[in-house]
Amino acid sequence: MPTVTFKNLKNKKIVVPEGSNLRREAHKNGIPMHSGIHQYLNCHGNGMCGSCRVIVKSGGEQLKRKGWWEKILLLLNPMWLFARIGHEKDMTLACQTRVNGDCEIESTPPMNWSGEEFWV
Repeated sequence: MPTVTFKNLKNKKIVVPEGSNLRREAHKNGIPMHSGIHQYLNCHGNGMCGSCRVIVKSGGEQLKRKGWWEKILLLLNPMWLFARIGHEKDMTLACQTRVNGDCEIESTPPMNWSGEEFWV
């Protein structure tokens, strides 16, 4: 069974069934997937709000992402568009991700409000 390590939570590890949803398994194990007001106001895993974003530190090849939905969400949700600046390749939505093997994740990454990586 795959192990998911949360790097920003003191390397907390959870063991999940293969093919399981990353957001759902994190919630089952008490891992915070939303920050701020999004703890209460989110889409509950439907892929609409972009608040369950995570950065994949390693093991990205072990994750199955729903890429087409994330691309549509980029157009519909400006928050998700700006959150990905500087992390286009390694940021994904936990609610749209299936875990097939060991990986390392950073949950609730900060938003790039200052835009230091916007023009790079």
